Amino acid sequence: MTLQPAIDTFVNVNMGSMERPDYLVRVAEDYFKRPGDMFRDYTPAQLLELMDASGVERAIITVRAVDDAPLGLAFPEADPERFVLSVSLDPRQGMKAVRALQALHANHPVVLARVVPFFFNLAPDSREYYPLYAKCVELDLPISVNTGIPGPPAPGMCQHPMHLDEVCLFFPELKVVMAHGADPWWREAIRLMLKYRNLYLMTSAFAPKYFPPELLQFMNTRGKKKIIFASDHPVLGMDRCVREARELDLRDGVLERFLYQNAYDLFWGA
Repeated sequence: MTLQPAIDTFVNVNMGSMERPDYLVRVAEDYFKRPGDMFRDYTPAQLLELMDASGVERAIITVRAVDDAPLGLAFPEADPERFVLSVSLDPRQGMKAVRALQALHANHPVVLARVVPFFFNLAPDSREYYPLYAKCVELDLPISVNTGIPGPPAPGMCQHPMHLDEVCLFFPELKVVMAHGADPWWREAIRLMLKYRNLYLMTSAFAPKYFPPELLQFMNTRGKKKIIFASDHPVLGMDRCVREARELDLRDGVLERFLYQNAYDLFWGA
């Protein structure tokens, strides 16, 4: 039987060499129970070997706009058919962040911007984010925003999905992807996705076997085109997440959209 191919929309390649704040070490040890596997770097050849073994056709590599973009750039340079980039940004940097995003997007295959509210304890409807949102609209570039209570011992309310309500209202053209699920606020996230056609959710850092019933029901009905597969590898292993996704109880055609087509449509254009 031919396995359904996948696109992994959240892959980290430099967690071995990056700075390790205490909260990240703690979450690796206490939450994910795999500190030895999390903190490692990958070469393009190593990641391609894993992708081939897991049936992952393409991957979006996450880089920080200022600190470590050169490491991530090696991946699309090595194989432009299989690797593209997302850029993680600090909205508090204002126009510096906007210019960094614009420069990377102009010169490299950037398909996604990223912000992580708990890093700054700054909700995504705060004014600091708005220049980035405007630039993403101008570039027709989706942006991912972490939602749900974070695993690390860090502020969580800033990641409540309802903070995206007025963002989506004010920027109707902006394509927003809630990242890392939305636990425990799944129903709010689902209701917002029903309300806004350009709001999506990716399942990074959330093992498929633990998807809540309301998310599976949404995927099987009105949310067939809204939910996007991601692993957050190596925080959660790409191979594990793909395997568990293929074991989900999904209606005909839903797995193909979840693992592949929804990401392809959003990031490569339908």
